[in-house]
Amino acid sequence: MAVVEPLGLEMVAAALQDEHEVALIDLLPGVDLDRTVERFSPDVCGISCSFTVDVDRSLEIAAAVKTLKPKAFVLVGGHHASLNPTDFAVPSVDAVVVGEGEVTTPALVRGLSRGDDLTSVPGLVLATSAGQRATGPRPLVADLDTLPLAARSLTRGLRKKYHLGVRGPLVSLETSRGCPYRCTFCSVWRFHQGKVRLKSPERVVDELETVGGRNVFITDDNFLASVPRADKIADLLMERGIRKRFIFQARTDSIARHPETVAKLREAGFATVFLGLEKIDAEGMASIHKSNTVESNETALAVLKKVGVNIFGTLIVDPDYDEGDFGRLREYVRRHAIPNAWFTVLTPLPGTALFDEVRELLTTRDWEMFDLAHAVLPTKLGLERFYREYARLYTDVYSPKVLARRTWNAVFNRQGRSIGNLPGPALIWKSLESLRCMTDPREYLLGHANGSSVSGDL
Repeated sequence: MAVVEPLGLEMVAAALQDEHEVALIDLLPGVDLDRTVERFSPDVCGISCSFTVDVDRSLEIAAAVKTLKPKAFVLVGGHHASLNPTDFAVPSVDAVVVGEGEVTTPALVRGLSRGDDLTSVPGLVLATSAGQRATGPRPLVADLDTLPLAARSLTRGLRKKYHLGVRGPLVSLETSRGCPYRCTFCSVWRFHQGKVRLKSPERVVDELETVGGRNVFITDDNFLASVPRADKIADLLMERGIRKRFIFQARTDSIARHPETVAKLREAGFATVFLGLEKIDAEGMASIHKSNTVESNETALAVLKKVGVNIFGTLIVDPDYDEGDFGRLREYVRRHAIPNAWFTVLTPLPGTALFDEVRELLTTRDWEMFDLAHAVLPTKLGLERFYREYARLYTDVYSPKVLARRTWNAVFNRQGRSIGNLPGPALIWKSLESLRCMTDPREYLLGHANGSSVSGDL
C-alpha cells in the first residue's frame, strides 16, 4: 500500500557527504545488494531499522555485508534499534547508533578514520568481546534548522517508485520531531525523550522549493504541534506560489480547536490527513493514555469534511474484542461516515510502555508478526473468529462504490478538475490487491501458520 523514500538515511547521508563518499541503497524489489556492495566496496555500512518488522531483514543485510566485506564496520540505527539494541548483539553488527544519527554517525566515521577509541563517541552501543557496551547518551539536536537538507539526489532514480496508495510519485519531508504525549502503544515520545522540536517555517518552505514532484508526505507525528507555525507555513506557501498536494498527520484535538487554521492549510494544498482516532469511547481512550476525547475526534471529522480535507482515520482493535465489540466499531465508522477507515490490531511494540506491561503475555517473539495487522496477544475469540471479524471490518467499510470514489478523489478535486496525473495501472493494481488481502481472514492466519508460536486455534 505504501513505499516511501528512506528519509532517515537520506538525512544521515547528507551529514556525511562533506567528508566522505556516500552511496544509498534502497532495497526495493529487484535491487541486488551483493553487486552494489562489491561495486562500492564500503568501509562503513549503516542499516536503518526503525520498524520492528524489519529486525530480521536488517540482521540478514548485516550478515551479507560482513560476508562480502569482512573488514567493513557495520552499524544499525533507527527507532527499533535505538530502543532495543540487544536485538543486534550479533557478530555481524559492530555498533548501534542510539537516537538521532546526523551527529553521531559522522562522529563515529571520523573516529574510525583516525583510529580513535570509539567509547569516547556518545550515542553508541558498541560490540565488544565482553558484550555490548553503551557509550552514554548524546543530547538531542537543539536546532533542527542547522541540519543539512536530505540527500535526495542519492535516490533520484527511484522517485517514481515512492507512493502512498495511488498517490505518487511521493516526496517525504520532516518539519518537526517528537511528541509530548504518552500513548502506551507508541515509541515516538520515548525516542525523542518526550520533547518536541520544530523547524522554522522559513526552513520548511525553503526545503520545499528544492524538491520536485507534486505529492508531499509530511512525516511529523503532529503537524499542528504549533498552530502559529502551521499558519505561517501556509502563508509562505501561498506567498511563494508553491502548489503541491500535502499528506500530513495531526491530532484531532488540535484540528477541533483550530478550524480556521485547517481551512487555511486546505487552501495551501494540505489535501489529506491521517488521524489517530484510536478508540470509539472514553474508556478505550483512557486505556491507551491518548490524552484526547471521542468528542474531539467527532468535531475534527466535521471540520475536515466541511473544508474538503480527505480523511484517513485509524482505529485500534483490541485482541480481547468479541463479536459485539467488532459490531460497535463497524457501526461507529458507518454512523460517522469515516471515508477511509483503517484498523490496527493493538500491538505491544518493543520500546513502548505497552510492551513493558504485557511482555509476559505475548504469544510470539517473531518480530515480523508485529506489523499492526496480526494478533501477538491472546485473542478472546480465538484466531480464526478474530480474523474473520477483523477482515469483515474492511469488507463492510469498503465497497466497489467506495473504491471508485477514492480513486476519483485521488485524481480530481471537488469541482471535477484534474489535480494531477492519473495513477498508473501498477499502483491501482497494488492497492486493489492489498485490499483483497485485507478482506481475507486466511491471509492473516498464514502469518501464524508460517512458524509463529500460537495457541491451538489452527
